[in-house]
Amino acid sequence: MHCPFCHADKDSLKVIDSRACDGDRAIRRRRECLNCKKRFTTYERIEGSVKLTVVKQDGRRVPWDRQKIVDGLERACFKRPVPEEEILRVAEEVEEECFATHDREVPTSGIGEMVAGRLRRLDHVAYVRFASVYKQFETLDELIEAAQNVLDAKRFEDPTQGRLFIEPKPPAAPPAENGKPEKKTRKAKAPASPE
Repeated sequence: MHCPFCHADKDSLKVIDSRACDGDRAIRRRRECLNCKKRFTTYERIEGSVKLTVVKQDGRRVPWDRQKIVDGLERACFKRPVPEEEILRVAEEVEEECFATHDREVPTSGIGEMVAGRLRRLDHVAYVRFASVYKQFETLDELIEAAQNVLDAKRFEDPTQGRLFIEPKPPAAPPAENGKPEKKTRKAKAPASPE
């Protein structure tokens, strides 16, 4: 290794900081050249790491590309109050889970489910946006159903949350002997007895 600025050899380079990165799959080292006093960063990774192939819905196979997950998350979170760090965190978690649970190939459906599950907890609007593309909604009813599922899940996760502005339905009248509901009749008031 040589200094990228003055081309000094490795004996003139000093490591000033070292830390794990990329989900503990790499080591980032900050180095300083003792000759020109400039600093630069190097990364140490295992050579020939396991390659993961993504299997598309049409059967095509493409190499794993984490940036595609980040791009999809950024589109779903456009103009939403989701920090960039959260988007990168979700992408990293999905990547780590894919590499941990799949040997060579992972289907796009599996990736989509992992992203959607994390996005639903992060931002509901971004989740519905992502789900509309990932699940390829064709009708408005499918979109409304997905949004309703998010609301129902939120109420399930937090039982203190109820529906707003919806009046409870009155109980239905029990059927009479002939099978038709009984009609409510007013009881006549008994005349007051003279005393």
